[in-house]
Amino acid sequence: MKRSLGLIVCLLLIISVSLPLFAEGQTEAATEGPKVINVWSFTDEVPKMIEKYKEMNPDFDYEIKTTIIATTDGAYQPALDQALLGGGAEAPDIYCAESAFVLKYTQGDASQFAAAYKDLGINVDKLLKEAAIAPYTVEIGTNPKGKLVGLGYQATGGAYIYRRSIAKDVWGTDDPAVVKNKIGPGWDKFFQAAADLKAKGYGIVSGDGDIWHAVEGASETGWVVKGKLNIDPDREAFLDMAKTLKDKGYMNDTRDWTDAWFADMKDAGPQKIFGYFGPAWLINYVMANNAGGKTVGEGTYGDWAICEPPVGFFWGGTWVIANKDTKVKSAVAKLIEWITLDSSNTGLQYFWANGTLNGPGGTKDTVASGTVMSKSNGELEFLGGQNMFDVMVPAGAFATGKNKHQYDETINMYWRDQVREYTAGNKSREAAIADFKQMVADNLDVIVE
Repeated sequence: MKRSLGLIVCLLLIISVSLPLFAEGQTEAATEGPKVINVWSFTDEVPKMIEKYKEMNPDFDYEIKTTIIATTDGAYQPALDQALLGGGAEAPDIYCAESAFVLKYTQGDASQFAAAYKDLGINVDKLLKEAAIAPYTVEIGTNPKGKLVGLGYQATGGAYIYRRSIAKDVWGTDDPAVVKNKIGPGWDKFFQAAADLKAKGYGIVSGDGDIWHAVEGASETGWVVKGKLNIDPDREAFLDMAKTLKDKGYMNDTRDWTDAWFADMKDAGPQKIFGYFGPAWLINYVMANNAGGKTVGEGTYGDWAICEPPVGFFWGGTWVIANKDTKVKSAVAKLIEWITLDSSNTGLQYFWANGTLNGPGGTKDTVASGTVMSKSNGELEFLGGQNMFDVMVPAGAFATGKNKHQYDETINMYWRDQVREYTAGNKSREAAIADFKQMVADNLDVIVE
């Protein structure tokens, strides 16, 4: 009996010594459950990136459970919010937010769920510097405590996208270095250029929405300041700019994302249109598909170029965020770092910039990393062989994210509707502003004075 007791004591001592050592040596997955990463997005873009990462890193043996809910009819955000609030094994480990509502998740009502990149173990300061990330994307992704919680992979700094043949007809050259000084800097020069173009029978933009993204993006202050509605002087001036465009025939008075707007990209409108404001995605995924052809010489394909805009702005983009309660932090960190901060030739952004994510011959795009774009080939046939990165890198640095608010999408809709009422002659300038204020007061948690 004594020998048995002694043996039991020895075994207990061995176990008590061994357990802590075993725990220290365990992997994250072993201590915290199955090797599963829940990814939420509104498109399949980020999930496909993660598939590429897994293909390149066979030892990354995590199961990726993907939930994709389109933003159509506002379905994505409520579902994501419920999943974040519910927590548990089904909660998102990684989730995506687009520019229209990203501030809600990085700085606003749902920012409490976001993990600081540094808390995931990412060397943020070093990688930001190495990658030369566009400042606006960092500003958008930084929470009120000054911690980076989200970054994008795609740069959406805007350029002015113009017709080479029209530039030659009006000014004798299509050189971007010359054209940028014809249309800017500043809106006064832009409207002088509009007059020059009109004298030759051309419109400078398709509709007032084409300048709105630039006006909104360049304003010093946003729609909400300290909880109160704020109409920045630049945004208020859009009323007058839009009316000038309409009254003087400087545009075809289209509304963006309508058939008439697309038609102007291939010269199918009432007058030929000189240009559009937008980032690389507008060129690659919208204009190239509506140019009336697929190769140089067909429709307007190949007759375009880009230059720096009169004012700096960005339009669109997707930010990648981690859940602070994720149980697989190190794995999540690897994915987020590879997507948003890796500026090497094997990082996501290098593949994305060169159109090689799924093999050669894919669509080239601007990326968040200026370092990546500086060593990549951004030449596009659509732009007559121009290297878009030469313009888009400074365009990204030109843009700001300091004038954004989580209610922007809704307030912008109210504002633009009232601007159209004014330019159509249905309301006075004062009535349009008053009705805009009333709509904000009636529908949003914003103080209106």
